[in-house]
Amino acid sequence: MVPDRPAAPGVRLNGFVTGLVLVATAMGLASEVAAKESGPSHAIAMHGVPKYPADFDHLDYVNPDAPKGGVLRLAPVGTFDTLNPYSLAGVPAAGVSGHVFESLLTRSKDEPFTLYGLLAEWIEVPEDRSWIIFHLNPKARFQNGAPVTAEDVVFSWTLLKEKGLANQRGFYRRVEAVDIVGPKAVRMRFAKPIDREMPLIMGLMAVLPKAVYRDLDFERLGMTQPVGSGPYRLASVDPGRSVHFVRDPNYWGRDLPVRRGRDNFDRIHYDYYRDSNAAFEAFKTGAVSVRLEPDPSRWAVGYDFPAMREGGTARAEINHGRPSGMRGIAMNTRRAPFPSRAVREAMILAFDFEWVNRTLFHGAYRRTRSFLDNSDLAATGPVSQAEKDLLGGDLALVPTEDQINGYQPPSSMGSKRNRASLRRAQALLTEAGFQVVDGERIDPNTNQPMVLELLLGNPGDERLALSYAESLSVLGITLRARTVDAAQYQRRLLDFDFDMIIHRWPMSLSPGNEQEHFWSSAAADRPGSRNYPGVRSPAIDRIIAEVTKTRERPRFEAAVRALDRLLLSGRYIVPLFHLTADRVAWRKGMRRPAKTPLYGFSLDTWWWDPSLATR
Repeated sequence: MVPDRPAAPGVRLNGFVTGLVLVATAMGLASEVAAKESGPSHAIAMHGVPKYPADFDHLDYVNPDAPKGGVLRLAPVGTFDTLNPYSLAGVPAAGVSGHVFESLLTRSKDEPFTLYGLLAEWIEVPEDRSWIIFHLNPKARFQNGAPVTAEDVVFSWTLLKEKGLANQRGFYRRVEAVDIVGPKAVRMRFAKPIDREMPLIMGLMAVLPKAVYRDLDFERLGMTQPVGSGPYRLASVDPGRSVHFVRDPNYWGRDLPVRRGRDNFDRIHYDYYRDSNAAFEAFKTGAVSVRLEPDPSRWAVGYDFPAMREGGTARAEINHGRPSGMRGIAMNTRRAPFPSRAVREAMILAFDFEWVNRTLFHGAYRRTRSFLDNSDLAATGPVSQAEKDLLGGDLALVPTEDQINGYQPPSSMGSKRNRASLRRAQALLTEAGFQVVDGERIDPNTNQPMVLELLLGNPGDERLALSYAESLSVLGITLRARTVDAAQYQRRLLDFDFDMIIHRWPMSLSPGNEQEHFWSSAAADRPGSRNYPGVRSPAIDRIIAEVTKTRERPRFEAAVRALDRLLLSGRYIVPLFHLTADRVAWRKGMRRPAKTPLYGFSLDTWWWDPSLATR
């Protein structure tokens, strides 16, 4: 699945569906799927069958009777310079894509990757997934009152494949043709080879009103008022500082089953702060309603303030079942010295997780050992026969010790200096020709000292960077941490203008086409892609294709684990750490449903206690 943007909620089919649900058979459940070429369907799952039937009343993880009202105040860090969330030009304001714009289909957060209808009331998909027909909900309206039409869908596809985000441009161009087959129906035909995830990817495409956007310069919208079909309208904006939304009482989809119990706040305010510390101080004073705490040190010792002691604030660790993803220090292989795998491995060996975790983070973190840690898809333990069959001769790219035990990051057992790992790093660098002269590690290709820059977009990472620099200095490597503002950070990422960055690649329980955007050779030179390390590997390209095309669940799982092993074996990233629960604090009077979905904390299902909402 594509995790870049949150999807919008879903829709009920009001009895239109005949009960034929055509979905992928990757879990070997072909007997549960109607044996016809195509038919009307209320949902589509990447693997298996949808959890919810056509006549479902509401999602299991909401309170369908949640009251409406109150003001939700949130505190993003940084700044923004555009209200257009679908362009590479600028840093978009928080909330616009989720509140104002909607997609054709929407996902359920308690299934790995299943989409239900939203702007599209129902769909038709053949078993081979070579095309999809979206039948639009006749009730769907944009916020200016105009109906959502098939022409709007075609316009949005044309616009976003040429001027949208990098991943949108890549994926949407895989649509071979788009045909209007009725005033409320659009068929998309996919280019060969058929990618079975494409119907779901196109289902998550935002639909924009043609009448509004056809005469505008899409890449230079700036603070132009966004117009979508979603449950909130933009109420006001203070460029770079705040953006406020108000719930639309005339929202067309307010009574749809997947919308029940969601979008409960009358107003949502995003007030920007310069850094996480300032945002936390605002939360302590009551200026912020909810805080997802990223700092385990603050969680351990920073919540002893009056509102917490007096019961005005609550907090909890909310468990989830989503994969950890990979948060790590990416090394840009487009620049020296990182084309050398030996150098990259030495950089990993120099990071002392145990000391950092104990000293800086109160021992709160777990070391990340896989791109899909905290899930059954992680490549832990020995290579399976299914993985061997998929990898073939490329298995030789996986170090023998990784084949036997799975990837094991270096461990210092909590000492100040990871002496054994540093000795290994020293040997690797020396064998690769990187000698020490007068205390400095010299690059044999440039005859210059190894002086590296770690580009930071978050000042909160500076302590981590300084600790890492201290370890690298033992190897004769100079690491300089440089923190820049959000706009400059974004520009440099777009151009791959950095030596190293700290970044997180999210992973879902249904990895798919986003892996091409993350790791493929084609994405390595595509501005705006998230292949920040510059991975170029025919083996990885081949396994990504296997992940996206396979139908049988066992083969899919083997392909995901094979991809995990190849990425770990390339030593492109210094793995950092992760939590297995969301640490959330909130103001008194906020309520949440009894059940948490598989993917964890979901703020759009919370509400204010009516007796306190006006306060």
